[in-house]
Amino acid sequence: MKHFFVVLLLKFKLLVAAVMKLGALGLMLISAMDASSLAVPMDVIVATFVWNDRARFWLYPLVAAFGSAAGSLVPFLLGRAGGELFLLKRINRERYERMRDRFERQEFLALFIPAMLPPPTPFKLFVFAAGVFEMRVVPFFLATFAGRVVRFSALALLTMRYGPQAVHSGVVFAHRHHDMVLTITGLAVLVLMVFVLRKAFSRRGRPADQSAESLAE
Repeated sequence: MKHFFVVLLLKFKLLVAAVMKLGALGLMLISAMDASSLAVPMDVIVATFVWNDRARFWLYPLVAAFGSAAGSLVPFLLGRAGGELFLLKRINRERYERMRDRFERQEFLALFIPAMLPPPTPFKLFVFAAGVFEMRVVPFFLATFAGRVVRFSALALLTMRYGPQAVHSGVVFAHRHHDMVLTITGLAVLVLMVFVLRKAFSRRGRPADQSAESLAE
């Protein structure tokens, strides 16, 4: 697996060198390229930008997320143009219906969660499915951007704390133990969502409780 990443990085060596010279704009362009068509080792590239310019570590997750959201519009629009049959060739009918139900119930979360998950999550599949299920463009862009911001921000913080080599090791681990990583990440996201929802409902309930007490008095 390590050999695979070495070959991958050497393959894109010239491209990465050109991107580094362009700075944040280059990162945005290569992120858009990765999301739209060509698979690029984005985690390693973002980690390199963050490590080389630690004073602006917060900038690169935003730039990479914007580029990814913009580039994702390509497979999204292809899916919207009539990609149902193509999608059914990639997944079975049962999974197709589960994805459709998920997008119908809560389209934002249906895309936001895959956008924040680590590789090798088939994110492009969810992007294409969002088009097939006719998700609106603005919520699509916002969900993709928000999910990518979370992912790349976590990546930047890990890079700042442990260095870019730790990111490389993490990507290798994620590929080797994909199911375990997705399970743990999914559970973490679920716990976070429950916590946020409980906080939101408790805040909504406080004014009503206080007004009821004042009326009773």
